[in-house]
Amino acid sequence: MRDLVRAEWHKIWTGRAWWGVTAAAVLLCVTAEAGLLQQELAKTPGGGDARAITSTLVQGWFMVELAAAVIAMLAVTREFTNGAISRSVLLSGGRGRLLAAKLIAVTCCGAVFALGAGVLAAVSPWVFLAGRRQRPEWTATATWTLLGVMLVIVVGALWGALLGLLIRQQVAAILVLLISTWLVGEGLLRLVPAIGKFTIDEAMASVYRGGNDHLLPIPWALVVLAVWIAAGTVAARALFLRRDLP
Repeated sequence: MRDLVRAEWHKIWTGRAWWGVTAAAVLLCVTAEAGLLQQELAKTPGGGDARAITSTLVQGWFMVELAAAVIAMLAVTREFTNGAISRSVLLSGGRGRLLAAKLIAVTCCGAVFALGAGVLAAVSPWVFLAGRRQRPEWTATATWTLLGVMLVIVVGALWGALLGLLIRQQVAAILVLLISTWLVGEGLLRLVPAIGKFTIDEAMASVYRGGNDHLLPIPWALVVLAVWIAAGTVAARALFLRRDLP
Protein backbone atom coordinates (compact mmCIF):
# COMPACT_ATOMS: atom_id res chain seq x y z
CA MET A 1 0.00 0.00 0.00
CA ARG A 2 2.88 2.33 0.77
CA ASP A 3 4.24 2.00 -2.77
CA LEU A 4 0.77 2.62 -4.17
CA VAL A 5 0.35 5.81 -2.15
CA ARG A 6 3.82 6.91 -3.24
CA ALA A 7 2.85 6.35 -6.89
CA GLU A 8 -0.32 8.42 -6.47
CA TRP A 9 1.71 11.11 -4.72
CA HIS A 10 4.04 11.37 -7.71
CA LYS A 11 1.06 11.64 -10.06
CA ILE A 12 -0.15 14.75 -8.24
CA TRP A 13 3.12 16.58 -8.83
CA THR A 14 3.61 15.39 -12.42
CA GLY A 15 3.54 18.17 -15.00
CA ARG A 16 3.50 21.92 -14.63
CA ALA A 17 -0.15 22.51 -13.85
CA TRP A 18 0.40 22.62 -10.11
CA TRP A 19 3.05 25.31 -10.53
CA GLY A 20 0.67 27.57 -12.41
CA VAL A 21 -2.26 27.00 -10.06
CA THR A 22 -0.09 27.57 -6.99
CA ALA A 23 1.45 30.75 -8.40
CA ALA A 24 -2.00 32.09 -9.31
CA ALA A 25 -3.30 31.33 -5.81
CA VAL A 26 -0.39 33.09 -4.11
CA LEU A 27 -0.78 36.12 -6.38
CA LEU A 28 -4.50 36.20 -5.64
CA CYS A 29 -3.85 36.03 -1.91
CA VAL A 30 -1.26 38.80 -2.01
CA THR A 31 -3.60 41.04 -4.00
CA ALA A 32 -6.48 40.31 -1.65
CA GLU A 33 -4.28 40.94 1.38
CA ALA A 34 -3.40 44.40 0.10
CA GLY A 35 -7.09 45.19 -0.40
CA LEU A 36 -8.07 43.82 3.02
CA LEU A 37 -5.35 45.87 4.67
CA GLN A 38 -6.60 49.07 3.09
CA GLN A 39 -10.15 48.28 4.21
CA GLU A 40 -9.05 47.68 7.79
CA LEU A 41 -6.94 50.84 7.86
CA ALA A 42 -9.85 52.87 6.53
CA LYS A 43 -12.23 51.70 9.25
CA THR A 44 -10.58 53.81 11.94
CA PRO A 45 -9.11 57.29 11.50
CA GLY A 46 -6.18 56.32 13.69
CA GLY A 47 -5.20 53.51 11.36
CA GLY A 48 -7.20 50.54 12.58
CA ASP A 49 -6.98 47.97 15.33
CA ALA A 50 -3.66 46.11 15.07
CA ARG A 51 -5.19 42.92 16.45
CA ALA A 52 -8.01 42.93 13.91
CA ILE A 53 -5.60 43.72 11.09
CA THR A 54 -3.32 40.84 12.09
CA SER A 55 -6.18 38.34 12.14
CA THR A 56 -7.53 39.64 8.84
CA LEU A 57 -4.17 39.27 7.11
CA VAL A 58 -3.89 35.72 8.41
CA GLN A 59 -7.42 34.92 7.26
CA GLY A 60 -6.77 36.07 3.70
CA TRP A 61 -4.71 32.95 2.92
CA PHE A 62 -7.78 30.72 3.00
CA MET A 63 -7.91 31.12 -0.79
CA VAL A 64 -5.09 28.59 -1.10
CA GLU A 65 -7.86 26.05 -0.43
CA LEU A 66 -9.13 26.55 -3.97
CA ALA A 67 -5.68 25.85 -5.42
CA ALA A 68 -5.34 22.66 -3.37
CA ALA A 69 -8.80 21.55 -4.52
CA VAL A 70 -8.04 22.22 -8.20
CA ILE A 71 -4.70 20.41 -8.08
CA ALA A 72 -6.23 17.38 -6.35
CA MET A 73 -9.07 17.40 -8.87
CA LEU A 74 -6.68 17.57 -11.83
CA ALA A 75 -4.67 14.67 -10.46
CA VAL A 76 -7.80 12.51 -10.21
CA THR A 77 -9.53 13.47 -13.46
CA ARG A 78 -6.35 13.28 -15.55
CA GLU A 79 -6.45 9.49 -15.54
CA PHE A 80 -10.09 9.41 -16.59
CA THR A 81 -9.39 11.86 -19.40
CA ASN A 82 -6.41 9.99 -20.88
CA GLY A 83 -7.84 6.52 -20.20
CA ALA A 84 -5.06 5.46 -17.83
CA ILE A 85 -7.41 4.72 -14.94
CA SER A 86 -8.07 1.13 -16.07
CA ARG A 87 -4.36 0.38 -16.13
CA SER A 88 -3.96 1.97 -12.71
CA VAL A 89 -6.66 -0.32 -11.31
CA LEU A 90 -4.95 -3.40 -12.74
CA LEU A 91 -1.55 -2.42 -11.39
CA SER A 92 -2.89 -1.48 -7.95
CA GLY A 93 -4.62 -4.78 -7.29
CA GLY A 94 -8.19 -3.49 -7.15
CA ARG A 95 -10.39 -0.43 -7.26
CA GLY A 96 -10.73 -0.18 -3.50
CA ARG A 97 -6.96 -0.09 -2.94
CA LEU A 98 -6.50 2.50 -5.68
CA LEU A 99 -9.25 4.71 -4.30
CA ALA A 100 -7.80 4.59 -0.79
CA ALA A 101 -4.33 5.44 -2.11
CA LYS A 102 -5.66 8.39 -4.09
CA LEU A 103 -7.51 9.84 -1.10
CA ILE A 104 -4.50 9.42 1.18
CA ALA A 105 -2.23 11.08 -1.39
CA VAL A 106 -4.50 14.08 -1.97
CA THR A 107 -4.94 14.52 1.79
CA CYS A 108 -1.16 14.64 2.14
CA CYS A 109 -1.07 17.10 -0.76
CA GLY A 110 -3.56 19.27 1.09
CA ALA A 111 -1.37 19.08 4.19
CA VAL A 112 1.62 20.34 2.18
CA PHE A 113 -0.39 23.29 0.90
CA ALA A 114 -1.73 23.91 4.40
CA LEU A 115 1.78 24.06 5.85
CA GLY A 116 2.98 26.39 3.11
CA ALA A 117 -0.03 28.67 3.47
CA GLY A 118 0.34 28.54 7.25
CA VAL A 119 3.89 29.86 7.05
CA LEU A 120 2.94 32.61 4.60
CA ALA A 121 -0.12 33.55 6.66
CA ALA A 122 1.92 33.72 9.85
CA VAL A 123 4.52 36.08 8.38
CA SER A 124 2.14 38.16 6.25
CA PRO A 125 1.21 40.65 9.03
CA TRP A 126 4.87 41.58 9.48
CA VAL A 127 5.38 41.85 5.71
CA PHE A 128 2.30 43.95 4.93
CA LEU A 129 2.66 46.18 7.98
CA ALA A 130 6.36 46.81 7.46
CA GLY A 131 7.09 50.53 7.47
CA ARG A 132 3.65 51.44 8.86
CA ARG A 133 2.75 52.91 12.18
CA GLN A 134 0.81 49.80 13.17
CA ARG A 135 2.64 46.73 14.39
CA PRO A 136 1.23 43.21 14.27
CA GLU A 137 -0.34 41.98 17.49
CA TRP A 138 -0.66 38.22 17.55
CA THR A 139 -3.61 36.99 19.60
CA ALA A 140 -5.44 33.75 20.31
CA THR A 141 -7.93 34.74 17.61
CA ALA A 142 -5.10 34.95 15.08
CA THR A 143 -3.88 31.51 16.14
CA TRP A 144 -7.30 29.91 15.77
CA THR A 145 -7.80 31.69 12.45
CA LEU A 146 -4.48 30.30 11.23
CA LEU A 147 -5.42 26.77 12.29
CA GLY A 148 -8.81 27.17 10.62
CA VAL A 149 -7.19 28.29 7.36
CA MET A 150 -4.88 25.28 7.40
CA LEU A 151 -7.72 22.88 8.13
CA VAL A 152 -9.95 24.09 5.30
CA ILE A 153 -7.05 23.75 2.85
CA VAL A 154 -6.72 20.05 3.72
CA VAL A 155 -10.49 19.61 3.51
CA GLY A 156 -10.55 21.50 0.21
CA ALA A 157 -7.98 19.18 -1.36
CA LEU A 158 -9.96 16.11 -0.30
CA TRP A 159 -13.22 17.66 -1.51
CA GLY A 160 -11.67 18.50 -4.89
CA ALA A 161 -10.55 14.89 -5.32
CA LEU A 162 -14.00 13.58 -4.40
CA LEU A 163 -15.67 15.89 -6.92
CA GLY A 164 -13.20 14.70 -9.52
CA LEU A 165 -14.07 11.07 -8.81
CA LEU A 166 -17.77 11.83 -9.04
CA ILE A 167 -17.71 13.95 -12.21
CA ARG A 168 -14.62 12.44 -13.92
CA GLN A 169 -14.54 14.98 -16.75
CA GLN A 170 -11.82 17.55 -16.07
CA VAL A 171 -13.36 20.75 -17.39
CA ALA A 172 -16.80 19.96 -16.01
CA ALA A 173 -15.37 19.15 -12.59
CA ILE A 174 -13.45 22.42 -12.40
CA LEU A 175 -16.52 24.40 -13.51
CA VAL A 176 -18.65 22.74 -10.84
CA LEU A 177 -16.02 23.51 -8.21
CA LEU A 178 -15.70 27.16 -9.21
CA ILE A 179 -19.43 27.75 -9.54
CA SER A 180 -20.19 26.10 -6.20
CA THR A 181 -17.40 28.04 -4.50
CA TRP A 182 -18.10 31.51 -5.91
CA LEU A 183 -21.83 31.45 -6.61
CA VAL A 184 -23.86 28.71 -4.96
CA GLY A 185 -22.68 28.91 -1.35
CA GLU A 186 -22.49 32.69 -1.19
CA GLY A 187 -25.73 33.11 -3.11
CA LEU A 188 -27.66 30.74 -0.87
CA LEU A 189 -26.21 32.40 2.23
CA ARG A 190 -27.50 35.78 1.08
CA LEU A 191 -30.88 34.60 -0.20
CA VAL A 192 -31.68 31.75 2.20
CA PRO A 193 -29.23 31.92 5.14
CA ALA A 194 -30.90 29.00 6.93
CA ILE A 195 -29.86 26.74 4.04
CA GLY A 196 -26.76 28.51 2.74
CA LYS A 197 -24.85 28.17 6.00
CA PHE A 198 -24.91 24.37 5.61
CA THR A 199 -23.04 24.36 2.27
CA ILE A 200 -19.48 23.11 2.45
CA ASP A 201 -17.98 26.44 1.39
CA GLU A 202 -19.81 28.41 4.08
CA ALA A 203 -18.94 25.78 6.67
CA MET A 204 -15.30 26.36 5.70
CA ALA A 205 -15.85 30.10 6.10
CA SER A 206 -17.04 29.48 9.64
CA VAL A 207 -13.88 27.52 10.44
CA TYR A 208 -11.51 30.23 9.23
CA ARG A 209 -13.71 32.91 10.84
CA GLY A 210 -15.13 34.47 7.68
CA GLY A 211 -16.98 37.10 9.69
CA ASN A 212 -20.52 36.70 8.33
CA ASP A 213 -23.19 36.83 11.01
CA HIS A 214 -25.20 34.06 9.37
CA LEU A 215 -22.44 31.45 9.55
CA LEU A 216 -22.59 28.44 11.83
CA PRO A 217 -20.67 28.31 15.11
CA ILE A 218 -17.30 26.65 14.56
CA PRO A 219 -18.13 23.33 16.31
CA TRP A 220 -21.23 22.88 14.17
CA ALA A 221 -19.32 23.93 11.06
CA LEU A 222 -16.79 21.16 11.74
CA VAL A 223 -19.65 18.67 11.97
CA VAL A 224 -21.07 19.91 8.67
CA LEU A 225 -17.66 19.57 7.00
CA ALA A 226 -17.35 16.02 8.31
CA VAL A 227 -20.79 15.17 6.94
CA TRP A 228 -19.99 16.61 3.51
CA ILE A 229 -16.68 14.71 3.30
CA ALA A 230 -18.27 11.48 4.54
CA ALA A 231 -21.14 11.77 2.05
CA GLY A 232 -18.75 12.60 -0.79
CA THR A 233 -16.51 9.65 0.11
CA VAL A 234 -19.42 7.20 0.20
CA ALA A 235 -20.78 8.45 -3.13
CA ALA A 236 -17.37 8.50 -4.82
CA ARG A 237 -16.55 5.02 -3.56
CA ALA A 238 -19.86 3.57 -4.73
CA LEU A 239 -19.48 5.13 -8.17
CA PHE A 240 -15.82 4.19 -8.54
CA LEU A 241 -16.39 0.57 -7.55
CA ARG A 242 -19.48 -0.02 -9.69
CA ARG A 243 -19.32 2.23 -12.74
CA ASP A 244 -17.45 1.14 -15.87
CA LEU A 245 -14.04 2.73 -16.35
CA PRO A 246 -12.95 4.37 -19.61
